[in-house]
Amino acid sequence: MAAKTVLVVDDSALMRRMLKQMLVDAGGFEVHTARNGVDALEQIERVEPDVVTLDINMPEMDGLTCLSHIMRERPRPVVMVSSLTEHNALVTLEALELGAVDYVPKPGGTVSLNVADVTEELVGKVRTAAAARPSRARGLTRRLQAQREQAPPPPARARTGRVELILIGSSTGGPALLSELLPKLPGTLAAPVIVAQHIPATFTAPLARRLDEICQLRVHEVTRITPVRPGNIYIGRGDADVLVARRADGLVVKSVPESGDYRWHPSVDRLVASALRCCDPTRLVCALLTGMGDDGAEQIAAVRQAGGRTIAEAEVTAVVWGMPGELARRGGATEVLPAPAIAGRIAEWAD
Repeated sequence: MAAKTVLVVDDSALMRRMLKQMLVDAGGFEVHTARNGVDALEQIERVEPDVVTLDINMPEMDGLTCLSHIMRERPRPVVMVSSLTEHNALVTLEALELGAVDYVPKPGGTVSLNVADVTEELVGKVRTAAAARPSRARGLTRRLQAQREQAPPPPARARTGRVELILIGSSTGGPALLSELLPKLPGTLAAPVIVAQHIPATFTAPLARRLDEICQLRVHEVTRITPVRPGNIYIGRGDADVLVARRADGLVVKSVPESGDYRWHPSVDRLVASALRCCDPTRLVCALLTGMGDDGAEQIAAVRQAGGRTIAEAEVTAVVWGMPGELARRGGATEVLPAPAIAGRIAEWAD
């Protein structure tokens, strides 16, 4: 297999050497470096890298400006490299919305990080990015519209009870997709929404605030036991799991410590399993969106088998068709839909 070409962009010579060495030692990468955004754009034109790792704070041209040029002029997978501060979390979320595939914590940032752990995460995410769809391609709308016009309507289903809960799981590429999907849900949506997005705790509060500004529904980060009400979206806190439980006065959502039984957090499988314990499956709607791995596939397939309605994002729009692809392969998706069609189907089912 040919080596993947990576361009490491950082204004620190020490950081460039460190990141380059991590990738070279892992094998399978040809690594070039650039000292800032201006240098990066010149190098991209010259070496055509498969993946770019991009620092945020740089002189002459910062990471966000550079990213916007890349996505407009030469789209390709970009992994942001950022220290986990509140400010950088906001900027990184903006980068993800602009089309970056993923992010990794910068070694030696404000949080002390084990270099071996950082290396594993960097190498894994760069490998994933190399196979990812860079951003959702501009001009895809007409293609998707043609697919929808040619596709037969979904089969008629007997009416079940009113939907009690909507569960959404996502990982790589998820923050950008959530910022497109969730604002399309109507303010009159009759069921509450709970989201398990694989993300560190530093990011979930800014993500919830950002979504709250653009959604018709209210958006909250789950940090304590909270009653679940229609008209609201609940984002599971990062570095923890989010569960549903039933009390005498109705459903609640809560944040609990990560379980070693699950690989990714907040765990989609663990969230859906908790809902299956306390809800009628026929009153659940689940959507599994872009992400690597298979989190959510097993339990969402169980929801469909028990009579609930489920969606897997289609490969044509998924940044990484891992999680939704696994759900589709298991026969666990009532429908496999491109991203622009998902919010409408959720709203239709919850009506």
